[in-house]
Order: sequence, then structure tokens, then C-alpha cells
Amino acid sequence: MTSSIKNIIFDLGGVLYDIRYENIADKFSTYGLHNFTQQYTQAAQTEAIDLFEEGRISVPEFRDYIRSLSPVALTDQQIDNAWNAIIIDLPPHRVEMLRQLKKKYRLFLFSNTNQLNYDCFQVQLRAQYGCDIFEECFVKAYFSHEMHMRKPHVEAFRRVVSEQRLVPEETLFIDDTARHIEGAKAVGLRTYLLPKGVDVATVMQSYL
Repeated sequence: MTSSIKNIIFDLGGVLYDIRYENIADKFSTYGLHNFTQQYTQAAQTEAIDLFEEGRISVPEFRDYIRSLSPVALTDQQIDNAWNAIIIDLPPHRVEMLRQLKKKYRLFLFSNTNQLNYDCFQVQLRAQYGCDIFEECFVKAYFSHEMHMRKPHVEAFRRVVSEQRLVPEETLFIDDTARHIEGAKAVGLRTYLLPKGVDVATVMQSYL
């Protein structure tokens, strides 16, 4: 399989970047907003969060949405702190993996994210690595809030394939969410669903 692959598209959170969805609900609980898992998990989320990931509602509008769910008054900082609690770390060994892979493959990133998380991890990564990791490691990084479309929608995958003139049969897409894998398969991409608890760097050893 590896010999026929020329392009690799990585998901970010849960594949390259360590995240924990439950951290958001845990943090909101400390502020008095309980049961936030009813609004947001890896498996499902509300329409407002979909729109936020597509950049179709602003950060102030998103904060107001969160406040509409809360029985207590939440400050902007509390909302931002809770929302960014999902972000943990992009460990150096995965960055080194990307640096090695780019010598043999065209690498891309396709992430469902949002302005709050994006601003947070950009600051975190620049402080940690002293550069823009996305510019260094990828031909192009696609973020849903900038594209105004998100996984698993087929038109989002088609845009990436079309813009980069990718041959789907020569392109591997790696994600940790099953519905995103199905969207990628619909446009003919080869796919790998990263199992929970498995480090992508281990999986990619055979590609180096």
C-alpha cells in the first residue's frame, strides 16, 4: 500500500495533536455549567457548534450561545478557558515524524476546528517550536473555520482534492472519527481510522 501512496492528509486533533473532549465539560462544570457533554462530544455536537467550526458564527456570537446554556453568568475568559481545555499537546516525536514523511510524500492537514481553538494552539505551537509548524510540515493546512465547510461533508473533501489536484487512489487520509472516514471514502480517498490509544507515529513507521 505504501508504494502507491504519494499524498497523506492528516487530521489534527486526536491524530497529531493530543486532545481530550471531556476536558471542556469538566472545566465548564467548575464554573457552574453542568452536563455540557449533551452539547459536544467526539460523536455528536449541536448545530451552533457546527456553525462555529465552519466560521459562520463569530467568537462573540459563540460565547453568547454558551451563555444561553448556562444557569450562571460566564465571562469571556471562562468560556475561552473551558473551550480551549480540550487542547493538550503536539509532542515532538510527531513533529519529527512529519518532517521525515515530507521528504517522501506531499503532506496536508484537514482539521475541523474553530477560531478560539485555532488561536490557542497557534500560540502554543509557536512558543513550543519557534516556528509555524503548519507551514513547515504541510503543503497546505486546511481548517474548517477558514474553509466555511467541515468534515465529514463530501464537498469539503472534494475541495481539498480539487485544489491540490490529488489523485484519490494515491492519497491516504488519516482520522480518528469514523464519520469523517466515510466522507473521505465517498470521494475515493484511501483511508485509515486511527484506533483510540494508538500513536499515529507508530502506524506511520512503515511509511518512513
